[in-house]
Amino acid sequence: MSATHVAEEPFGTLKNGSIVHRWTLEAGAVRVRILTYGGIVQSIETPDRHGARGEIALGFPDAAGYEAHGESYFGALVGRYAGRIGGAAFTLEGRRYALPANDGPNCLHGGVANFSTALWDAAPCPGGVELRRTSRDGEEGFPGALDVRVRYTLSAAGELACDYLATTDAPTVLNLTNHSYFDLSGDGSGGAETHRLRMAADHYLPVDTTGIPAGAPAPVAGTRFDFRARRTVGRGYDHTFVLGNGSGTIGAPEDRAPEPRPVAELSDPASGRVLRLSTTQPGIQLYTAEHLDGSLTGTTGRPLLPGGGIALETQHFPDSPNRPDFPSTVLRPGEVFRSRTVYGFGVE
Repeated sequence: MSATHVAEEPFGTLKNGSIVHRWTLEAGAVRVRILTYGGIVQSIETPDRHGARGEIALGFPDAAGYEAHGESYFGALVGRYAGRIGGAAFTLEGRRYALPANDGPNCLHGGVANFSTALWDAAPCPGGVELRRTSRDGEEGFPGALDVRVRYTLSAAGELACDYLATTDAPTVLNLTNHSYFDLSGDGSGGAETHRLRMAADHYLPVDTTGIPAGAPAPVAGTRFDFRARRTVGRGYDHTFVLGNGSGTIGAPEDRAPEPRPVAELSDPASGRVLRLSTTQPGIQLYTAEHLDGSLTGTTGRPLLPGGGIALETQHFPDSPNRPDFPSTVLRPGEVFRSRTVYGFGVE
């Protein structure tokens, strides 16, 4: 019998009348809540160094908040393509595909009606919940009907795993991630910029003024992007860090998914909480929530301030469909996309 308790309940109703359900996963002192709307991780509660459990993921207390403020992507399952695609277009096998330009001249996170606004089918699985949907051919301009399954599971040790699997009936591009923002001091504390980060990345991707990678990966040595030794995060990041995992996520149906490796550790001196991140993905997008301005309130009712959360989005690189020098994000019929990211929680 699983040591993880799994429960389902109604969470609210969307404007179109659809009912959103919330799945609660609980193991020991860790509790995680997942929504069928957007595949959203609505809540993560973990203990501090004194054993007091607190909310460490930014989010909203009701479905209406997520529907009204989807541009913040709090906890969302992002796709069909996480990150930016330059010029809101790409060419695949000689055909050019136009996408919605929802971030200046670029397409961000798969367009306007992306995965984070979809209502997913859900079913229990050992230790958690499996979400599933089919993204139709042409959805937001992307080719191919894409079948996507995402499993959120919580181990007896309190580790949250996100397992992604996708297949397509026509060549397409794909980049999936979870867009949770973490404040290890507690939702709305405003203390995330004082968190300390260590990351196994020797290079990062410089970007132009619209957030599109400019040139080749650059060494982090001697720059503010060097997190190889633990140091305070601060502010002003929306950049991809190169992990050196290789692509390792697309293969034949009989292939096994690679094992995730430790890539990052985020810690909070005030609470003692630590987040340890492992993944099979080749990159992490570090975003320090510069868009927050105090106008939104989180699950605890406190205003969310600039730098009030840190996103560590495990994924492929931005604009890869237009960059043959980057790890490929092309998925073809007969292949299976697999990736796995694990969030481990502790104290120090």
